[in-house]
Amino acid sequence: MKTRFSRLLAWLVLAASLFGMQAVMAQGKAASPEADTKAFYAWYIKLQAKSVYPLTDSGIYTYVSKDTVDRLREAYRRNEMPGDADYFTKVQDYDEKDWAEHTVARAPILLEDVAVVPVTFGSKDKVSVLVFLRKLADGWKITKVEDTQDFQ
Repeated sequence: MKTRFSRLLAWLVLAASLFGMQAVMAQGKAASPEADTKAFYAWYIKLQAKSVYPLTDSGIYTYVSKDTVDRLREAYRRNEMPGDADYFTKVQDYDEKDWAEHTVARAPILLEDVAVVPVTFGSKDKVSVLVFLRKLADGWKITKVEDTQDFQ
């Protein structure tokens, strides 16, 4: 009886510690601007590959601040999107498979509650952008994306 209780206790302790580690790992992932940026682009590219415009999908609020989404949606409705390319990728066309497999989010530059994450897409014709995120109550949210091209 005592041995059975000891085994049960050992299993409970093991399960509790594994659950605790999983929760800590999930929190660490959610608290990282580069991980959130990488997750956004994985979601974004996957949705576009299905011919869905991510800006119109409600899932975008998971990654992008409400103010930014609302302003971009309004500009989209008026056919006045900024720039001549997709706002989040800064290109008109790309190889979805290559970008899905080769998206690199680098370590952020932190400026108080703002993070700037450099992101590079693709393995051949590489494209880089700077993603600005702000720490909000529900985590890091994208507030804007800028290209790395020279001023034209």
